[in-house]
Amino acid sequence: MKLTSTILALSMALAAGSIAASAGAQSAAEASGPASPTGVHGGDLDGAFINARSFSEPDGEKLYRRVCAGCHMPDAKGAQGAGMYPALAGNQNLASGDYAVYVVLKGMHGMPGVGRMMTDAQVAEVVNYVRTHFGNKYRDKVTAAQVSAVR
Repeated sequence: MKLTSTILALSMALAAGSIAASAGAQSAAEASGPASPTGVHGGDLDGAFINARSFSEPDGEKLYRRVCAGCHMPDAKGAQGAGMYPALAGNQNLASGDYAVYVVLKGMHGMPGVGRMMTDAQVAEVVNYVRTHFGNKYRDKVTAAQVSAVR
């Protein structure tokens, strides 16, 4: 029993130290000002997290993989467990680009409005990506101007 308590205490101390170190590194990166000329901070080799308030991925596929796939899954088939994450693959609701834009910007049924951390162009990119992949064949493109009107 004493060994279990010791291991648990050690694990908690290591986790707390790891969290503190990660927070310190993030603070230091933000305090250092804008990204380097290459757009990369230490620990951020692909440039995904340059700013804590916005996503930096340049296209819909990268945004989907980095932001959306965590809940909707890499294959867009959704998941159930601690919550219900609807499938985007073959989703007829995506026939309306405006509907998809609204959900990304405002959120719905527990999904946060992640679009507030994206530019209008990024929202249009990720919506267009999802509407043309995963068995979806909606070819009418959403524009940044449409996103701006909904925002």
